[in-house]
Amino acid sequence: MRHVLFLLFLFLSVGAQAEGVVWVQATASGYEVRAIAENEDCPVVFADKGQIAMNVRAERDANFPRICSTPLPKIIGSLHYAYPSAATPGCPILEGICVSVPRLIPLPIPAANPSRILVLGDTGCRIKGSALQACNDPVKWPFPHLAAAAAKLKPDLVVHVGDYLYRESACPPGNQGCSGSPWGDNWITWQADFFEPAAPLLAAAPIVLARGNHEDCDRAGPGWLRLQGPAAFDAAAPCIKHLPLYGVDLGALRLAIMDDATADETNLNRDESPIYAAELMGMAKLPAPVWFVHHRPIWGAVTGPLGIPIGGNLNLIDAARIAAKDGDAMIPATVELMLSGHIHTFEAINYTKAIPPQLVAGNGGTNLEITPRNLKGAQFQGHSDVTVTDGLSVGGFGFLLMTRAGDGWTIDLYDSTGTKSRTCRFIAAPSGAQPGRLDCPA
Repeated sequence: MRHVLFLLFLFLSVGAQAEGVVWVQATASGYEVRAIAENEDCPVVFADKGQIAMNVRAERDANFPRICSTPLPKIIGSLHYAYPSAATPGCPILEGICVSVPRLIPLPIPAANPSRILVLGDTGCRIKGSALQACNDPVKWPFPHLAAAAAKLKPDLVVHVGDYLYRESACPPGNQGCSGSPWGDNWITWQADFFEPAAPLLAAAPIVLARGNHEDCDRAGPGWLRLQGPAAFDAAAPCIKHLPLYGVDLGALRLAIMDDATADETNLNRDESPIYAAELMGMAKLPAPVWFVHHRPIWGAVTGPLGIPIGGNLNLIDAARIAAKDGDAMIPATVELMLSGHIHTFEAINYTKAIPPQLVAGNGGTNLEITPRNLKGAQFQGHSDVTVTDGLSVGGFGFLLMTRAGDGWTIDLYDSTGTKSRTCRFIAAPSGAQPGRLDCPA
């Protein structure tokens, strides 16, 4: 029997043939385990209460492997997975006992009330036409190192505010910065631009995946819906232009996730803005407090003429105007904070007109934008009459970690090496009052 126990220990200790790509994702119906099938076999998921069967989410096609998924129970004590291929070949018999044992690989468990929330966005490496980021240079595309550094902080939850796949064109011959890079909406590119570099983060915590404009139907939308979409995948409708607002229950907090992938900044689409308006008003039905998570900020700032901060999303501003038409607030009072990306920098902004503060975390890896350091006085398009009471931007690649602290949250900014560069604080408003405030002392 000692031989059996020794072999059992040996087989549990030996790495699997391929650990594969597996992650825990917050969806419209709760948390799911999702996986890329190895050799057409879905992994086996083991919880503390027994084995959980995985189903095929999307079958293999010319561009993607088979994708598997399974919902998770609301209360779970432990979570592991193993691919069938990870088992010892055959079933060696020793003293009449089969000792073929797969290696069980731990998965992160959703926290009932997360107190450490890591936020990042716009992480892919841009290759499109003449816009050529050096994906092979860890300084110029730091997302792999950034993700590894972020994972070491042991967050309870990761929120990605969108834009995962930026490799839309082939790298030109002779360009060493991006030589060998895949491109296009296919698994090889998704693996290179997100799943491989993000592997440490996916192993560290469950993740919320907002849809970015790079995941609209003209870009990587079909792949995003197949891999990361919050609802069931329909092979007969491989790209859906807009997905409805959904909530993620974080115990003492709710996330409201909006798909604003097609909300153009400067070209008003009067067919779309009423849809966004209805979703803004719909957030009022979620129990407070609510954090509004979406890709394109409504009142975000970029650099205008003479360095003056300007910006705003014309379609979303029009939606906010429609939402306020009948006397409602542009943003419901249940919303205490807005989280976005899209602008490739970090921004922290406080507004007039009872608009909740805005955090922009679009500096996760793609080419950065230079924005005015002081955002006070930013000029926004549209007719919302919203202005910035105070706000700032901080340059450089990085991410932020939000830690619950008393009546608010500490917001630590980290650079791509995992070095803390600044600390802000979100002070939540007293119950029934709105809005709270972001403070970022020098």
